[in-house]
Amino acid sequence: MTPTVEQQKAIETTDRNLLISAAAGSGKTAVLAQRCAYLVCKAKEPCNADELLVVTFTIAAADEMRKRIGQAITAEVNDS
Repeated sequence: MTPTVEQQKAIETTDRNLLISAAAGSGKTAVLAQRCAYLVCKAKEPCNADELLVVTFTIAAADEMRKRIGQAITAEVNDS
C-alpha cells in the first residue's frame, strides 16, 4: 500500500488519539493496520501491541483487523 499524504499523517501521528472515518473501500483498514505497526515498531516512543485499543463494529471486522495488524507488524519487523 502506498498511502496518500493524509493517510500517512494518520499513520504517523503520535501526539493524540485519532478517529479514522471514511467511506467503504477507502483504505481505512490498511491505514489502521499500518498505524498500529508504526506505533509498535517505528514511533519515537513505541508501545506494546497489548496497549492498543482498536474498535470495530463486528466480530468479523475485528478478526480482519487482528489479521492485518499482525501482517503489518510482521512486515515491519522483516524490513528492519
